[in-house]
Amino acid sequence: MAGESPTLRRKELGGRLRQLRLDAGLTVEEVAERLLCSSAKISRIETGGRGVNLRDVRDLSGIYGVDADERDHLMSLAKESRQRAWWQEYDLKYQTYYGLEAAAASIADYESGMVPGLLHTEAYARAMAAGTAPAMSPEEREHAIQARLKRQNRLTEPSPPRFRALIDESALRRMVGGLEVMREQLSVLVERAVLPNVTLQVIPFAAGAHPGIDSTFTILGFAEGDMHDVVYVEGLMGQFYLERPADIERYHRVFGEIAAKALDPESSVARIEAIGGAYAQ
Repeated sequence: MAGESPTLRRKELGGRLRQLRLDAGLTVEEVAERLLCSSAKISRIETGGRGVNLRDVRDLSGIYGVDADERDHLMSLAKESRQRAWWQEYDLKYQTYYGLEAAAASIADYESGMVPGLLHTEAYARAMAAGTAPAMSPEEREHAIQARLKRQNRLTEPSPPRFRALIDESALRRMVGGLEVMREQLSVLVERAVLPNVTLQVIPFAAGAHPGIDSTFTILGFAEGDMHDVVYVEGLMGQFYLERPADIERYHRVFGEIAAKALDPESSVARIEAIGGAYAQ
C-alpha cells in the first residue's frame, strides 16, 4: 500500500526535520556541531537521502525544542522509514525511485524512446534489459526484470495511482525483441488503456519538435503528509530527483505542452492498434 512506503516516510521525516531546524534559526553546520557529526549527514537526513536512527531523532528533537507529541511523531516516522520493503530484496540502484513510485497517488510519465516500464510485457522487458544493459550479470538482469514486473501491480490494486503516459510514436515502431514481442506489447497497451486510472497518449511523428523531444521524465505526486511532487529524470549521467517548486512547475508545464501535441486518448489507442496490426502481418 502507498502509505507503507519507507522511502516516503524517510523523505517526510527529512522535510519535517529541516523545517524544525529553520524554525529554530539554526544552520546545518550548527546542528552538526551539536550532534557531533558531519554537515553532510544532516543534509542527507533532511533530503531523505539516508535513513536516520532513533537516537539521532531523539537528539534532534532536543536541539529543536519540540514537545513530546511532535517527538513521538518523528520517532514513529523514523521507525516506519526503516521498515523493509519488497523492492529492497532485489538490491537494485533504483530503490529510491521504487519507494516513491510505490507511494505516489499520481504518476505522469513521458517516454521518448521506449514503452513506459509500468506497461512492459515480460518479453519486452527482457529484450530491453538485454539491449540497454549488456554489462549486467544474468542475476542482476533477472532481478531488474522481476522488480519491473512486480511494480506493475500498482496499476490494478484496490486504490491505484492515476497513471498518465505520453509515449512517442518512435517507441511503438522501434523493433524491440522482434515482431511477436512488439505485437504482444502493443496489445497490452490497448488493454491497459481501458483501466479507469490509466490514460495513454501517443505523440505522433506529425507533431514535430516539442519541449521534451530530447528528454524523458516522470512526475510523481503524493496525496498525504507534507510531501510535494517529485520529478525523476534519468540518463547516462545518472538519476536525478528535482523537488524545487520552480522545477516542479516547469516540468508540469512541459508535460502539458507535450500532451497538447499528442493524440487524444481515443485516437492514441487507434494509432497503437494500427501499428500493432502491422506487426501481426
